[in-house]
Amino acid sequence: MWSLVNRGFAQLYRTGNLEVVDPRGRRALYGDGTGQPVVLRLHDPAFSWRFLYSPGLAVGEAYMDGRLTFDAGDIRTYLDVTLANLGLHAMAGPFQKTLHMLRVMTRRLAQHNPVRRAHRNVAHHYDLSDTLYDLFLDADRQYSCAYFQTPDDDIDTAQAQKKRHLAAKLLLSPGHRLLDIGSGWGGLGLYLARTAGADVTGVTLSREQHRVSNRRAEAAGLADRARFHLRDYREVDGQFERIVSVGMFEHVGINHYHEYFNKLRDLLTADGVAVLHTIGRAEGPGTTNPWIRKYIFPGGYSPALSEMVAHVERAGLYIADIEVLRLHYAMTLRRWQDAFERNRDRVRELYDERFCRMWEFYLCASEMAFRHGGHVVFQVQMSKRQDAVPLTRDYIQAFEATQPPAPTFASPKEFQD
Repeated sequence: MWSLVNRGFAQLYRTGNLEVVDPRGRRALYGDGTGQPVVLRLHDPAFSWRFLYSPGLAVGEAYMDGRLTFDAGDIRTYLDVTLANLGLHAMAGPFQKTLHMLRVMTRRLAQHNPVRRAHRNVAHHYDLSDTLYDLFLDADRQYSCAYFQTPDDDIDTAQAQKKRHLAAKLLLSPGHRLLDIGSGWGGLGLYLARTAGADVTGVTLSREQHRVSNRRAEAAGLADRARFHLRDYREVDGQFERIVSVGMFEHVGINHYHEYFNKLRDLLTADGVAVLHTIGRAEGPGTTNPWIRKYIFPGGYSPALSEMVAHVERAGLYIADIEVLRLHYAMTLRRWQDAFERNRDRVRELYDERFCRMWEFYLCASEMAFRHGGHVVFQVQMSKRQDAVPLTRDYIQAFEATQPPAPTFASPKEFQD
């Protein structure tokens, strides 16, 4: 079996400087010798079988369990050279193509997210220790792609710029009723309530986020204008002039896209504006990486634009604007990695070394998916009327030029039990 793995590695690694030591001590070199040397050592004789069936799952699990280590380089440099060689349109062998087709055919089962299952999926990731998120996120706990105006922006600056950028696209006026679908720890909702005078209703499926968000609103004196509910978006009633959703659509699942956009249409007033911020795929429809689906985001899927647009059209909504953020999330993830590594000992105290390796693999693999693997972020602005937004994009830059720095609210960590 190792000969098959060796052949696959030789076909994949055309560039880079990778050496693999198999469980019997045999060494093989791959790539053209350029770049930082990476020496990967395998300790599990069964790795070959696992790798041939599901490469991403096999590598991730072997790294988590310590069955894959590095004599030179680390998991980030290995994933960098791997994703760079895979590229956007790399073709796998016949066996892998067949497996990919089967996963595409069965992906609807994995993405079936009725309300109860959606609650469980969110709890799997977002109801971890609040302390964990404080160890690698910004002070406001913005757990989504930041907006970098320069590559040198720190994470707090870039996340504040993200909130301001979204506010500009929402065209808010005082008193506008705004629905925040997937409101996180409340940072965006509080920002929009304070800076634009919006009347904010936030919904989340995370009990921890729900509790912290409302306590932050009370502490900021905004409880009368920013309310957060433990509720699925499908259970929301009423009408809203503005709707925003950041980093939540990835959890909807392709089976429910029609349901999502129809609900968006029903909740939006006739002159309303909605902005959707979501991870997406530049290479077209695909499947969620098996390791990510199993360990990080069960039921999750990042859509291609083509998979979203058809449902927007059928819901009777206009697409007023689309912006594609390409490397912004790669830069966000790199900053999260750096913070995580600085605080690795504290994460190990919360959980264990295996968890640290799992989280490290998640952050590094995600960064490389945005650097090399065709993942991007879409910001899609929608309305019911053609004239709901201005003729040109000038209003976005005008708003950002006059908007002061983001207001400071008490950090979520001040409200942890």
